[in-house]
Amino acid sequence: MATVELRFSPLPEHVRTARLVAAAVARRAGVDEAVLDEVRLAVGEACTRAVGLHQSGGISAPVRVALIEEEKQFSIEVGDEAPHAVAPAGASGAAPDAADDPDAEGEDEMGLAVISGLVDDVEVSAGADGGLIRMTWPTTPATLLP
Repeated sequence: MATVELRFSPLPEHVRTARLVAAAVARRAGVDEAVLDEVRLAVGEACTRAVGLHQSGGISAPVRVALIEEEKQFSIEVGDEAPHAVAPAGASGAAPDAADDPDAEGEDEMGLAVISGLVDDVEVSAGADGGLIRMTWPTTPATLLP
C-alpha cells in the first residue's frame, strides 16, 4: 500500500494544488481516465469544505489529504480539525445543531451532496476532534507493454 500525504494551510488558493496532485496520483494508481475529472471535482469539494470549516472556526491547523493506493482501489481522505457537534451518518449528514450557522450548514450539506453524486463509495465521519471524508474508486492494473 502506497500513501501520499498532503498538508496545506486552510486557504482557498491551495485547493487547486490538492486537486492536481490527487488527479496525478489517481492516474498513476490506475484509476480510469474517464473518472479523473470526478476525482478532481470531488477532491476540490472536500478540500473547499475543510478550508471553509477551518476558516469559519478560526482554526489555523493544516487541512490533511491522504492519497492511498491499495491493490484494487484508490482512496482519498480529506480531514479537517473543526469540531462537529453531531457526527453525520453516512454522506447525508445529521440534523444541524441549533447553535450552528444555518447558511454554513446548508453549504456543508450541499458540498457533501455534490461529493456523493460524484463518488459511489463515500464515508463521512465527524466528531469533536474534526471530520474525515473518505472517497474510494476502483483501479485497473497497469498493463505492461511488450
